[in-house]
Amino acid sequence: MRNKRRSSQKQRERFHRFFQKQKELHDLLREHGGDILDSDNFKRTREFIQHGNMTVNSHSISVAKYSLAISRKLGLGCRQRELIRGALLHDYFLYDWHDKCHRDNRRLHGLFHPGIALRNASKEYHLTARERDIIKKHMWPLTVIPPLCREAWVVSAADKYCSLMETLKLHQGHGKHKTFRTEGTGSSVKKIKVQYQV
Repeated sequence: MRNKRRSSQKQRERFHRFFQKQKELHDLLREHGGDILDSDNFKRTREFIQHGNMTVNSHSISVAKYSLAISRKLGLGCRQRELIRGALLHDYFLYDWHDKCHRDNRRLHGLFHPGIALRNASKEYHLTARERDIIKKHMWPLTVIPPLCREAWVVSAADKYCSLMETLKLHQGHGKHKTFRTEGTGSSVKKIKVQYQV
C-alpha cells in the first residue's frame, strides 16, 4: 500500500514538473513571439499540412519549444527572443506544398521554402541578422551554406527532430483546420469549427 502511494506521489510530482515546464515554455513563446502567434498569416498556417497530419502552425510552435529545450539542456546561452522568433517563422512560406497547384514546388520544396519564408517574414516583421540566418539556413545541409549562429544550429536540429517525429507519426497533429463556417440564417446562425484529417 505504501509503495502505491509513493509511486502515485512520484507520478503527480513528475506531471506537475512537466506541466510547469510546458507553462514556462508557453509563457516564453507568448512573451517573445506573441505578435507572430496572433498575426492573421501565422494563424492561416493552421490550414496547411507540414508532415503527416501536423499543420505548419503546430510544427512551428513545436520547433520553437524544442529549440528552447535543446538550448537549455546543452547550456548554449542562445538569445531566447531571436531563437523563438526565428523558430516560429522558419516555415513561413504561406502555402500548402502538398496541393496540386504547387506541383513544381513540391519536388523542390525543401530547397526553396527557406527563401520564400524569409521573404514573407521580412515583409511583415523587422528581422535581426540571427533571425534571418535561422530562417534561411534551417534546412542545412540542403541549403549549402551552413548556419552562422548557434541559434540557427539549434533550430535546424529541432526542426529535423520534429519533422522525423511527425513523419513517423510519433507526434500527432490535428489535421487541417478551416477556421469557421456558418450554418443557418438570421438569429439562428451557428459557427462550426471544421476539421479535415489528412
